[in-house]
Amino acid sequence: MSSVIRVVVDAMGGDNAPEAPVKGAVEALNEVSNINIILVGRTDDIQKELDKYTYDKERVSIEHADDIIGFDEPPVMAIRKKKNSSIVVGMNLVKHGSADAFVSAGSTGAILVGGQFVVGRIKGVERAPLAPLIPTAKGPALLIDCGANVDARASHLVQFAKMGSIYMQHVVGINNPKVAIVNIGAEEEKGNMLVKETYPLLKECTDINFTGSIEARDIPKGDADVIVCEAFVGNVILKLYEGLASILMSKIKEGLMSSLKSKAGAILIKSALKKTLKQFDTSEQGGAPLLGLNGLVVKAHGSSGSLEIKQAIKQCIQFGEEKINEKIKENLTIE
Repeated sequence: MSSVIRVVVDAMGGDNAPEAPVKGAVEALNEVSNINIILVGRTDDIQKELDKYTYDKERVSIEHADDIIGFDEPPVMAIRKKKNSSIVVGMNLVKHGSADAFVSAGSTGAILVGGQFVVGRIKGVERAPLAPLIPTAKGPALLIDCGANVDARASHLVQFAKMGSIYMQHVVGINNPKVAIVNIGAEEEKGNMLVKETYPLLKECTDINFTGSIEARDIPKGDADVIVCEAFVGNVILKLYEGLASILMSKIKEGLMSSLKSKAGAILIKSALKKTLKQFDTSEQGGAPLLGLNGLVVKAHGSSGSLEIKQAIKQCIQFGEEKINEKIKENLTIE
């Protein structure tokens, strides 16, 4: 029998809180038997949402937290001053061993700072990267880093590659995942100073399947399973992905509704089109784990609905069952 994974859900985090976090938590609870949920935030608000649903009350608890960290607050100051915020209270539950994972759609900056300084990094891990799964033609790929470490060093990127490879193999189930570094060309001599310094170090790694450089246009093709870059580049790639996907969806719908003939055709292809587009729905991927911490922290998109929260909770289950942190400790070679 699988061990029970204790997941803290920030009920106050995100544009759709507390409705979406609570609903997502209940949906996950009703679908998966080996989780317990701790909802952190304002008790009355959380209980009001819980009263809407049927669920196993023995597997849900509420941890009260009065404060909420806003998206516009300076992250470091907010983490230091708002000790009774849902983010800090939730992360402290992970830090002290009362929970295994923390999920939030709240302030990205506060989650990154809290992850590093409240939960803390695994000994030897230089930086903890934010690593979302992004859709490609061949299935999900891991973009690492996409927001946590804007000014990274070569040694950081090497660790990102190793942690990302472990995650893709044991959580996503891709055997010997292909690792590539984002570059402006396929040739080894191309790139900025960081890429030129990192490339030969990755080539020397015998514990990852390094395939060389990947250009941005080849990312959606699925040419790599682990896409390594520093956070500035990764965040640009992620935001372009999201923006382009939104525009394409809008234009497809506009085209299908443009005439009587196209509307008739839309009815015929609706089922197949829905199935295809679902593969590129980022909400199906859950959230972005902050890898290399002493406990799991997952950042969901600020506009997350209940589906993304539910999927993020499910990520925590597999992360715990596969003992990803233990594998990182065992396999990560500290220079």
